[in-house]
Amino acid sequence: MTQLSDDPDARRQRARITLDGLSIGDAFGERFFAREAADLLAQRSLPPAPWRYTDDTEMALGLYECLVRFGQIKQNDLAAIFAQRYDRDPWKGYGGTVRGVLRGIHDGIPWRMLAKAAYGGEGSMGNGSAMRVGVLGAWFADDLERVVHEAHLSAEVTHAHADGIAGAIAVAVATALIWRMPNFDAAAFFSTILDLTPAGATRDHIARARDLPVTYTIRTAAVALGNGNNVVCSDTIPLCLWLVARHPGDYVEALWSAVTAEGDRDTTCAIIGGMLGSWGQVAAFPIDWLHQREPLDLAANLAP
Repeated sequence: MTQLSDDPDARRQRARITLDGLSIGDAFGERFFAREAADLLAQRSLPPAPWRYTDDTEMALGLYECLVRFGQIKQNDLAAIFAQRYDRDPWKGYGGTVRGVLRGIHDGIPWRMLAKAAYGGEGSMGNGSAMRVGVLGAWFADDLERVVHEAHLSAEVTHAHADGIAGAIAVAVATALIWRMPNFDAAAFFSTILDLTPAGATRDHIARARDLPVTYTIRTAAVALGNGNNVVCSDTIPLCLWLVARHPGDYVEALWSAVTAEGDRDTTCAIIGGMLGSWGQVAAFPIDWLHQREPLDLAANLAP
């Protein structure tokens, strides 16, 4: 695997490319909930601009802000950033559980109490912990142990369930591996993710994705692995990893495959877009797709 720099500027550049890849994927996938989605798919036509991004990108922006400001995940600060961004624009498609968490944080309730209160005290295992974490995987891609540690911290702020944390770790590690693996090796890709992802349903389903032949149709894979319809990590991440293995280095084909699978299309496309937004340590998304996506809401000190 390629050795990467731990220089802060290099880390920031990696994260910024991944943020663009993630947000384009999110905004692209979101357009396939529209009434004309079937026609767009049938004709393989790009949706009309502008492509509006959702909470997937909004929370990735919060992670990016935390990393730029502190160079690490400081959970109290990350919680405050998430809550501030939510309060400024709550209409980005946030799920009901995270809405309650972010409103509570904004009102001064400790985030640990809110995150653990979800789902009868178990915490959320929703895919929100994973949809945003690609920027973190890119930032710390030079150090996989650090990726695991920081991804865990980032997830806990809103997703305290062990499987919500595992999902964030799996996606962060996968994104880091893409930066480290310009010559894609599917066996090494899945093996490393499984080695570093904690035990549970998400890890078990990733093992199923590893074993599913990439020659299967997209819809067969979606039935076997899930497509995010249940909005949990175990139902979302395996298909994303399988599609990366099916289309290594091919951002466009992977995203068209993701929307063909239906389900939680903005989130599957955000996760895949973050992973495949770079290839060979350079941006891999089409520039015209970048111009279709609405401008990111970056604070002045976070702009490139």
